[in-house]
Amino acid sequence: MTVSRPTIDPRLEAVVKAYDVRGRSPEQLDPTLTRALGEAFALETGVDSATVEGGGTVVIGHDMRDTSPDLVAAFSDGVRARGGNVIGIGLASTDLLYFASGDLDLPGAMITASHNPAAYNGIKLCRAGARPIGYDSGLSTIAETATSILTDSDVQAAPLAGTYRELDALSRYAAYLHEIVPVPPARRLRVVADAGNGMAGHTVPSVFATLNVDLTPMYFELDGTFPNHDANPLDHSTLVDLQTKVREVGADIGLAFDGDADRCFVVDERGDVVSPSAITALIAARALVTTPGATILHNVITSRAVPEIIAENGGIAVRTPVGHSLIKAEMARTGAVFGGEHSGHFYFKDFFLADSGMIAALHVMAALAETDGTVSGLMAEYERYVSSGEINSTVDDAPAVLAELARVYTDLPQDTLDGLTVTSDSWWFNVRASNTEPLLRLNVEGDDDATMARVRDEVLAIIRA
Repeated sequence: MTVSRPTIDPRLEAVVKAYDVRGRSPEQLDPTLTRALGEAFALETGVDSATVEGGGTVVIGHDMRDTSPDLVAAFSDGVRARGGNVIGIGLASTDLLYFASGDLDLPGAMITASHNPAAYNGIKLCRAGARPIGYDSGLSTIAETATSILTDSDVQAAPLAGTYRELDALSRYAAYLHEIVPVPPARRLRVVADAGNGMAGHTVPSVFATLNVDLTPMYFELDGTFPNHDANPLDHSTLVDLQTKVREVGADIGLAFDGDADRCFVVDERGDVVSPSAITALIAARALVTTPGATILHNVITSRAVPEIIAENGGIAVRTPVGHSLIKAEMARTGAVFGGEHSGHFYFKDFFLADSGMIAALHVMAALAETDGTVSGLMAEYERYVSSGEINSTVDDAPAVLAELARVYTDLPQDTLDGLTVTSDSWWFNVRASNTEPLLRLNVEGDDDATMARVRDEVLAIIRA
């Protein structure tokens, strides 16, 4: 017997993605939709008064975008209309919200569109203990419930039975990060940090206040219009100002955060970008000193140096698909102590399995402070191969292109853990379909520049034929 699933309101279908809610705001994501999502979230997490006498509690934070305050108010009203209570932590990075969710053991909602341009906003959701909610782990149900709420005028007019109070979680967050990643005080580091007018401008001053650093801040003024550059360090064109400033002031290290500051990219003393795969390998090696034999996760597009270095340091490498909710679930299943993605997301068992760009930055700074050398020297042993970076191509029929690639490279080892990965002794490539756009994403790695370029051009010619 086939069970029919409720139809999701088209307005919700447009903004509910694989891992979060995101869209142009207020054109797509407005207070009406957001309130309905707040009510549905209260029901999904069981904080409504029908489930918990007196109502359970949700913790909510938000970024600096112009539309964020209205969306926070709407989401809070939705939770409270169901009898749930709200703790507002105000301006926050996404990892600060995860900390509050884990520290208080409460479900959480972060109003942010991460690295997306100013016209966008969104909602990242988690269960108590910062456990992720993705499309297949509750978000689709939330969308279905919100659809029903939107069609019920009596529900939309429900009074706010739940309570609201505010909490400053920033100082507790900073203290906790210093507990799990102590940075040796003996060496004073010259650090340039580019917040991109995003939430790192709010969190870095508190976290760095007790460190032995000379900090040069860039674009720390919170401004959701991003007047200087997009807060998206995955696009290396946004790193030019940071690279220039690092060279100009003779800094030891540069740090670039995305809009909600859950990702961090590193620039060395020469202004060169450090591969997130190399940072994954560095943090993995550090983790295996304190937890010998531990499991470390890495996704399908990290460098092959990552599993090599994990094995060389006595750890167990586990390969995963791309995506934060998938990695967090796999960390819980395997008991992994750390996981890294080539996109600059880094996940920590001692941070409620959640991702934090700030913790990754502290690990690199701690490793550097333990030496008399440079970032480029520190990272040299972790940078073993040449990468193409992610190359996007618009296609009409992604499955057909993947099938053609599998046919062309049929004589080589392949897997379909996430898209198609083809491997040889001297190179590998992965091609994955976007969750939200008609795109194929290509990543190639080779033993040297010539090998990488040859394979990249071969594969692109097939994709774009």
